[in-house]
Amino acid sequence: MEAMVLEALRTPLVPRTRPTPRPGAGEVLVEVRACGVCRTDLHVVDGELANPVIPIVPGHEVVGRIAGLGEGVAGLETGQRIGVPWLGRTCGVCAYCRSGRENLCDNPLFTGFTRDGGFASHLIADARFAFPLPERGDDVADAPLLCAGLIGWRSLVKAGEARRLGLYGFGAAAHIVAQVAAWQGREVYAFVRRGDDASAAFARSLGAVWAGASDEAPPEPLDAAIIYAPVGELAPLALAAVRKGGRVVCAGIHMSDIPAFRYSLLWMERELVSVANLTRQDGQDFFRVVRDALIKTTTTPYPLARANEALDDLRHGRFEGAAVLVP
Repeated sequence: MEAMVLEALRTPLVPRTRPTPRPGAGEVLVEVRACGVCRTDLHVVDGELANPVIPIVPGHEVVGRIAGLGEGVAGLETGQRIGVPWLGRTCGVCAYCRSGRENLCDNPLFTGFTRDGGFASHLIADARFAFPLPERGDDVADAPLLCAGLIGWRSLVKAGEARRLGLYGFGAAAHIVAQVAAWQGREVYAFVRRGDDASAAFARSLGAVWAGASDEAPPEPLDAAIIYAPVGELAPLALAAVRKGGRVVCAGIHMSDIPAFRYSLLWMERELVSVANLTRQDGQDFFRVVRDALIKTTTTPYPLARANEALDDLRHGRFEGAAVLVP
């Protein structure tokens, strides 16, 4: 197998040839057809997340075909098209798992962070955390759904029944969530970097009723806002944009520090909350919505060997939507 490996934090990925692994009990060997490049991959490479396994193969937006079954795997078959997400395994016995909150598991494994991920031609996945995908789907188009889509969906659910919804940072997740929210009949307000006219136009093309700079006040008070950009300074701005009783959802796994802000921004029962990881139920719910709402992703494909270029382009916002590696 071929893989792009992070051998030391804050260094470029290195191409390596390895023996193709064999799946253990309860595991599947996946032949990777496409793997999205997520901002979380940047956080892993840049050493912004605690306790990664090094060396590690990043990547957790995996679409592929099952190339081998481990002992005891049921419900999946060789050749089947599947997706592998960020949450790669849970313990199943901690209080969080037993209460239906496996996204908060005390002893999880994460694809591309604490177990090897999809910046490779093959990977091993826990069969319980592999989502069956429609056979006739587009591998590149579907890859961003495995994290940008899933965490976007979880953050949208966390935002409640908000009719006026603000999205701060219009990248891979927001460009999917905007379509879902518009399909649901919500009004989407997109917040982008000042002067980024291309992103504002992109947001409007996907159903946003308004698009402006992150430090601008929207034309109407928002019922809720979701922050996808990893910028803590956006939290007070979003709180100022939501109405009394409104909610601000921080959707990233990493964010710079939130600065001190006056209490009046939080008063009147406004809420500031976070989203962590995902559950398998999120996947089941979201992929039904993808089918019903006819969600389309905007992608820029890169050969696997150009993974470092894709990460750098993501860091500097050189494309719309999502980057996807193709082995």
